[in-house]
Amino acid sequence: MQSTEQVTSFLSDRITALAESQTIAMAKKARELAAQGHDVINLSFGEPDFQTPQYIKDAAKKALDDGFTFYTPVAGYPDLRQEIVAKLKRDNNLDYKPENIVVSTGAKQSIANVIMTLINPGDEVVIFSPYWVSYEEVVKLAEGVPVLVKASIDNDFVITPEQLENAITSNTKLVMYSSPCNPTGSVFSKDELLAFARILEKHPQIFVMADEIYEYINFTGEHASMAQFDFIKDRVITVNGFSKGYAMTGWRVGYIAARKEIADACDKMQSQITSGTCSIAQKAAVAALKGGRGASEEMSAAYLRRRDLVLGLMKDIPGIVTNVPQGAFYIFPDVSAYFGKTTPDGQKINGSFELSMFILNDAHVAAVSGDAFGADECMRFSFAASDEKLKEAMERIKVSLAKLQ
Repeated sequence: MQSTEQVTSFLSDRITALAESQTIAMAKKARELAAQGHDVINLSFGEPDFQTPQYIKDAAKKALDDGFTFYTPVAGYPDLRQEIVAKLKRDNNLDYKPENIVVSTGAKQSIANVIMTLINPGDEVVIFSPYWVSYEEVVKLAEGVPVLVKASIDNDFVITPEQLENAITSNTKLVMYSSPCNPTGSVFSKDELLAFARILEKHPQIFVMADEIYEYINFTGEHASMAQFDFIKDRVITVNGFSKGYAMTGWRVGYIAARKEIADACDKMQSQITSGTCSIAQKAAVAALKGGRGASEEMSAAYLRRRDLVLGLMKDIPGIVTNVPQGAFYIFPDVSAYFGKTTPDGQKINGSFELSMFILNDAHVAAVSGDAFGADECMRFSFAASDEKLKEAMERIKVSLAKLQ
């Protein structure tokens, strides 16, 4: 019988160096505990707990009946690309043509397409940290060099223009960020983005990938896009999709808006990997955009209420430090007060991973350790769950953390 080492020796260096997504890994552990009969509250997944709006489901059923069961154009159906163009003009005041849009199988593929088409071995990619788990790993997959620029909870996880300027070198090719941010919920204002854009204006070799997947879950009343600044627009790739704002995670539809050369390159990349996105999902996405933002706004209002609920409950847990996230559906508290403590069975809590595992095994609440996002002092809790589950989860966590000595 072959050992694990012998089997894995056949795998490429590329895959053995790639870290597993910690959000998916924690969800897997939570499911394993649930299968053993435990009542697990899963706050680890970045997934709305709402059903996809009915009018979107109805459009998918109609697409089936209308015979949309064949291969689709690599960059997406023309009508979907046109609706995305209209959405970008209506919501973001951005002028694009369908040729600038590439639809992919989820925004994650969109991100991978962008990185793979721009980054050469040794190119540096500045990533605003804390960051979404896959950013750094996909950069490594492209043989780029991640350069993490870290913000802390003290300034609401927003980096300064000086930090960005200091991170730029002659090897910098790309800057990546999300707003609203996963995992912190931070939202960049127009003035903050303008300050970053003025710095990047001086470096014509640098592109920007702006991940706006949480655009519709924004509690500030205003969403700002980096591409609104004409002097840098041609170097900005805007990534968005339908999973968060329309509760369409399983449909897997994302897209980019970019200058034609980059869009063509992503089309070329995608043509060799997945080709066009699911026909039925694309027709559902057309209906989502045509149907307006009413359903999205109702969901966002529920997330805001839940945010405030969880913040209030966390105030009663000693040692947990929170800020007030302005978007998305996560709270990213500093939990480092518990580092160095010991569990009832004698295990030392050295960092966020050990703490998250203790909470999972003792409280049966799944969250994601902050080290996965570049901030080991924190943990990510999703509040995309019912009020009852959130209340129960916070009470369980409070009881479990009190056991640490």
